Amino acid sequence: MNLEELQFDVNGLIPAVVQDSATKEVLTVAYMNRESLEKSLETGETWFYSRSRQELWHKGATSGNTQKIIEIKFDCDADSLVVLVEPAGPACHTGERSCFSDSLYKSDDVTGLASLEDFSILAELEKVIRDRETEMPEGAYTTYLFEKGVDKILKKVGEEAAEVIIAAKNRDAEELKWEAADLLYHLMVLLQEQKLPLKEVLGVLEKRHTGQDK
Repeated sequence: MNLEELQFDVNGLIPAVVQDSATKEVLTVAYMNRESLEKSLETGETWFYSRSRQELWHKGATSGNTQKIIEIKFDCDADSLVVLVEPAGPACHTGERSCFSDSLYKSDDVTGLASLEDFSILAELEKVIRDRETEMPEGAYTTYLFEKGVDKILKKVGEEAAEVIIAAKNRDAEELKWEAADLLYHLMVLLQEQKLPLKEVLGVLEKRHTGQDK
């Protein structure tokens, strides 16, 4: 599809739902006109059109909280966009990660299952671990692991896995919670050391779940 096929409204605007590409959390809803969409495609970062100020604005131009565009999708009527991004910081001017941080209604039927928002910490942790390997800040535990190398990281993964087993055998949910978190963290450090994105591991799980990998 080219831009000519998109259906802008009578004001020359098209709504854009911005989502975190890793967690699919909705970060904000804004509007684009043709010019802001062209600038978004040209720069690889989100540009929008402000209806109140009647001007273009570049997300993060002053705050530094830019949004790197991973993909832009359009709906079946070609009159709405979904913009998948890698955010460099909070999406909301209030400092919240998402503009949708408050609830109008929330069911009391709590299943205990994790939501997409809950999984956002994994994407954030993966980014922190990647940055630690690049910057190697002195005194950081993650820096220490990368300095010691793969053997040390593997040793920690093994130790934490054993701690998870012990906590489970003891039927200690509180201990298991903390040990499982330690295991996940060290596993993600190992994945970074091996240059294997977490997304690829999740992709395997998705294929298994959908029956594509039997």
